[in-house]
Amino acid sequence: MTHFTRALLLAIGIAGGFNAFAQSRDGASNWPQWRGAQSRGVSEEKNLPVEWGADKNIVWKTAIPGRGHSSPIVWNNRIFLTTSIEGEVVPGAKAVHHVRRGETWVHPDSVAGNRKHTLKVLCLERDSGKILWERTAYEGAVHDDRHRKNTYASSTPVTDGKFVYAFFEAEGLYCYDFDGKLIWKTSAGKIAKMGMGPGTSPALYENLLFLQCDQEDGGPDISFIVAVDKRTGKEVWRVKRDHRKTHATPLVVRAGNRFELIASGAETVISYDPSTGKELWRSDGVKGHAIPSAVAGHDMVFVSAGYPSKRAIGIKLGGSGNLTGTSNMVWSYDKGTAYVTSPILYGDYVYFVSDKGILTCIEARTGEIKYEGGRVPVPASFSASAVAFDGKIFLTSEDGDTFVIKAGPAHEVIRTNSLGEVVLASPAISQGRIFIRGDKHLYCVSESGKPQKSLTAEKTVNGK
Repeated sequence: MTHFTRALLLAIGIAGGFNAFAQSRDGASNWPQWRGAQSRGVSEEKNLPVEWGADKNIVWKTAIPGRGHSSPIVWNNRIFLTTSIEGEVVPGAKAVHHVRRGETWVHPDSVAGNRKHTLKVLCLERDSGKILWERTAYEGAVHDDRHRKNTYASSTPVTDGKFVYAFFEAEGLYCYDFDGKLIWKTSAGKIAKMGMGPGTSPALYENLLFLQCDQEDGGPDISFIVAVDKRTGKEVWRVKRDHRKTHATPLVVRAGNRFELIASGAETVISYDPSTGKELWRSDGVKGHAIPSAVAGHDMVFVSAGYPSKRAIGIKLGGSGNLTGTSNMVWSYDKGTAYVTSPILYGDYVYFVSDKGILTCIEARTGEIKYEGGRVPVPASFSASAVAFDGKIFLTSEDGDTFVIKAGPAHEVIRTNSLGEVVLASPAISQGRIFIRGDKHLYCVSESGKPQKSLTAEKTVNGK
């Protein structure tokens, strides 16, 4: 094989590796997964609204049954999201038994493991907000409790433009076509997280779906990361992990002439070959609970945790072996990180937003602090992760207030937009519209000037 042929095949492989992401960029500004194309939370669109309210720039809002913190995903004129409907107590049902330091352990905020739950996948029409179909993926008792603030529909689905893949952790992984036909379903196992409930979302690369299944207080015989063939649901590879429970979503990122699958964790951060599961490198972990997801850019990956300790790390991609103590560990920072919300990399800067909305701006390549202590104008709590477009960063609080922040090395709040509804899910952006999931409704925000249209689920559902 000639050098030219090798180079050509390598280029073709790299171009094909992010096929879904390339389609997202070029094929209608889709938002195909958690935090959109390349899981960055960033849109390149310019024609997006920066001002809205309960009676302004709301094209439609649709009532969504049940509860869910999963974000909407968008492909052309289809929106997908999941929800969980809690039912009656099931006689004899109870959550899996948890043990910590040799003793039975129950978190004081763990609930609902003794009840029936109906877990659903919904498809809405993007232009109107009409629910086109609704499918019950699972119905019955669940394996574990959840935190009272969490839901059993907190994992965001992913789509490749033909099928949608929904993950409910212990209750299964499901593949539907765009008409709502179940193509396959499978289980990665009985996943338990000390009664805190689900949170990690599937990641997609070529024909593989990745599920990070770190459980309980860790151990090599319980935690793992697994790759599933998106066409069949069959397991392709599985690698054991000695990690305590995580809620971070794994990240597929290009690093030079290869791709890496990054899995954050308290104990270690590990990069895998996405095709085989072979470990490429590892480093010291984030030390706290790995709930925020990683972001990548500038040939680096950025991971963080906010509780019980605060830590952010900037790591150079493309390494091998144990990177701890090497030049690949470019910088670390021990303040300002969040327990739940993920950081956002926008331009030259990575932004960390604490659970109370305090912002830190750090130069991504060097770790130089540009500002700390940037505040939103009113006291607020945050669960949704930030999104960004057109030189602005958007932070949505649990009260439903979105604070518009000027991107860059100086902190400036431009305005506040209020929906008047609790919001814990992260927004999605597609084709000139912003989609915000509230506690009861999905909102479509646009500068189109169309009058608000409100739809109730009971009148628009087609199927179960």
